[in-house]
Amino acid sequence: MNSNSLDKYITPNMMNLTDTYAVKILICYFLRQINRPITPLQLTEIATDDGIVNYFVFTEALNQLLEAKTISLEEQDGEEYYVLSEMAKIGADDFKRFVPKSFRDKILSSGLRFFARLKNQNDVKVNISERERGFEVNAVCTDGGLTLMDLRLYAPDREQAELLADKIAMNPADFYGRVLDFALDNEEYNPEPKEVNGL
Repeated sequence: MNSNSLDKYITPNMMNLTDTYAVKILICYFLRQINRPITPLQLTEIATDDGIVNYFVFTEALNQLLEAKTISLEEQDGEEYYVLSEMAKIGADDFKRFVPKSFRDKILSSGLRFFARLKNQNDVKVNISERERGFEVNAVCTDGGLTLMDLRLYAPDREQAELLADKIAMNPADFYGRVLDFALDNEEYNPEPKEVNGL
């Protein structure tokens, strides 16, 4: 039975791996696919997010991988990151079929969301300030040292201000793109005159 045929037997209540061997393959597969430096804290948050992997099984699997030198910790700029051995890269490709695709997709999605949030936090700063009448939401989008947008929006109460701030922070690149699209598509007001009869 291949991994794709196993997927149909997985219900929402079963959406976490409890087999150490499968979790080890999943960790190696994820590190291979994401192909970027990941700290221990980041990997733990990604793998255990939404109950993809049981925390205790994850810890046990990770310790076994470190002991076997399948993965190692290397220091860069004062921070430790996980690095896959060459054998682990080959194994991740060869043995991924032993982990159902639904789990592979879920951990990849979790990782991509995590790093998107990380980038968003660096690229956008959203502040809420109380004003005499209502609240002001200030969104500053940057790219390196360049300020792309510094926008202030009015909200009548804190709840709406927080909703605005959350929506902007959720996907600032898309928000910035939509503002640009609207600005470029905006046209001068051109009223259609209507005569009033019977005066």
